[in-house]
Amino acid sequence: MDHAALILQQRGFFRSGKTMESGFRRARLLELCAAIEEHENPLLDALHADLRKSPHEAYASEIGYSLGEIRHALRHLGSWTKPQRRKTPWLAWPASAEVRRDPFGVVLIIGPWNYPLQLLLTPLVSAIAAGNTAVLKPSELAPHTSAVIAEMIRKHFQPEYIAAIEGGRETAEALLREKFDKIFFTGSTAVGREVMAAAARHLTPVTLELGGKSPCIVADDAPVRIAARRIVWGKFMNAGQTCVAPDFVLAHRCIAADLTAAMKSALLEFHGDDPQRSADYGRIINRHHFERLVSMLDGGHSDAADLYIAPSIVDDVTWDSPLMKHEIFGPILPVIVYDDIDEVLHRLEEIPSPLALYLFTGDRALTEKVLSRTRSGGVCVNDTITHIIGRDLPFGGVGDSGMGSYHGRAGFECFSHERAVMRRSTGMDPDFRYPPPKASLAMLKKMMRWFD
Repeated sequence: MDHAALILQQRGFFRSGKTMESGFRRARLLELCAAIEEHENPLLDALHADLRKSPHEAYASEIGYSLGEIRHALRHLGSWTKPQRRKTPWLAWPASAEVRRDPFGVVLIIGPWNYPLQLLLTPLVSAIAAGNTAVLKPSELAPHTSAVIAEMIRKHFQPEYIAAIEGGRETAEALLREKFDKIFFTGSTAVGREVMAAAARHLTPVTLELGGKSPCIVADDAPVRIAARRIVWGKFMNAGQTCVAPDFVLAHRCIAADLTAAMKSALLEFHGDDPQRSADYGRIINRHHFERLVSMLDGGHSDAADLYIAPSIVDDVTWDSPLMKHEIFGPILPVIVYDDIDEVLHRLEEIPSPLALYLFTGDRALTEKVLSRTRSGGVCVNDTITHIIGRDLPFGGVGDSGMGSYHGRAGFECFSHERAVMRRSTGMDPDFRYPPPKASLAMLKKMMRWFD
């Protein structure tokens, strides 16, 4: 495919002004909604083929979530696009000022394999709402879902507006050599660096949604059974292949043994004594990632032919253990026992900022202490994952876990430029600002303090 020609077509369509029309944006969001609903069964089949996602999990975390993002955008598009009034400087009086949100233009959205539908279409919803055209690059590591997405986009949208381009790494690299007006990437920190370097050649703004080792602190006052169920739910959905999954647990010594036992009980409750036979437990995406994860395990059950790794809770882990060297991104949960929260916070200050941080406690002072001493993309207290579900909270990373945010209004702002506009009257033109000075320097200083 001639990527340069496609981008030129999209740039021409954007410059026609069509995407700026509110009615056009609404119609395209409704069209995307209809497209997803029309392809619901093929998408469910594809997500099962790629990741063994059950229909319930696939719908809730992928299809239903994407449809919810569309509905939210449709409800709020009018207020998002409305210019916001601002005060004007006294020197410009009489005047009016406002801030407008203008689309960037032609955007590139590169999706990951772990949630191959949601993490591609959710930013697309924001891009459409903001008035852009878009080129989508689905992940080749989820080939069945990629094929359905590409077919769906081709059927419902003209390529000069939205196009989906399938292919491997070489396709992504070829796209990144082209000039886009905005790049949105979800994936690993290592590849995020490559994307940012490629974008720098064209001074293209980027949003990077990456990952990291998201810690989960369980204090001595935490309700053990509830904490265990919520941790296990967040960690082992999608077989642990979730960017905001708890990567490791830091359990206070007083409750560590009970918590570990409760988490194992929760696993039994959720997936039975043989999770490989559970319809609600997924599989590892491919052989490469399977072998990477198996190499981290000392024991545990796995089946290479089925890309299955049993959900594993590993206790007696220390900060120096191999499991603590890199993001796990799989169904392995290390548990570190701690005695002193200050030591934990010191350790967390020394590692790269994660995408999420979890804390289980009823102690408000402890919560504030953890918030003030740590950095992360987001925080969830007494739960896991759910802080990213609400559309009124921005979702994004910081430092090594990414830059920029999206979801709801934050997504609209992610794909638009905040443009200041001031309008002045020509009915008056006081001489004060023109040379030569009309007041002494001392008087000027007083006036500027007064009108600041």
